[in-house]
Amino acid sequence: MAIEIAVETPLQDDVRALIGELNATLLELTPPEFCFHMSVEQMAEPDTTVFVARDDGMAIGCGALKRHAGGVGEVKRMYTRPSHRGLKIGAEIVRHIEALARQEGFTRLVLETGDRHPAAWTVYERTGFTRCGPVLDYPDSNWSVFYEKALTPEMVSL
Repeated sequence: MAIEIAVETPLQDDVRALIGELNATLLELTPPEFCFHMSVEQMAEPDTTVFVARDDGMAIGCGALKRHAGGVGEVKRMYTRPSHRGLKIGAEIVRHIEALARQEGFTRLVLETGDRHPAAWTVYERTGFTRCGPVLDYPDSNWSVFYEKALTPEMVSL
């Protein structure tokens, strides 16, 4: 098993199918009015960069960085297929998102996830995120859990 993660367009059939699985999974756990999905077309807009994880060419996971004003980046559309869970693929995608955000000078990453997603909480907490109040324009709701992470400039040694 050789997992590779790269920036890709979401406008590919296999990535569309992956996003379809993500949407279906979220709708099983959260009422539709509290699912804040981005469509594949929205994910393809210039303010968003999508990372796709592949195992031997098969799309098995994804996540995205959505850019907001004020040096804030948002982690969106995180998903790993059930067949590949437990391999820390989600954490690796978060690391790619964070690296890009740092490279682009962002000072903070935020995200919204569901109240019934403990596996996601584990990924975010293990990668240095802490719970916080509502972020961006998300409503305060019992269905949502919010996280943030300050990004400090990394020291470069010569």
